[in-house]
Amino acid sequence: MDVVLGVLAAVQVLAQEAVESGITGSLNVIGYGLAAIGPGIGIGIVAGNAVQAMARQPEAAGMVRTTMFLGIAFTEALALIGFVLFFLG
Repeated sequence: MDVVLGVLAAVQVLAQEAVESGITGSLNVIGYGLAAIGPGIGIGIVAGNAVQAMARQPEAAGMVRTTMFLGIAFTEALALIGFVLFFLG
């Protein structure tokens, strides 16, 4: 949780600096493209570890699947935050 808060604070600082320095246009598109890499990697890690957990303990597959979907939702929320910052910038 501390990592997520740290990342959000860093994004806020970077967005503020971008607004103050006047970065607009295609640089926003590049920034969002780079920001989308993190959630993509995160979703891949979450899904891969969930598959491994279900393969090791099939009886816990329901609980693992629920936790996996929650993890994917939280990771995707970071991508949506980046998408909103793309339009605000």
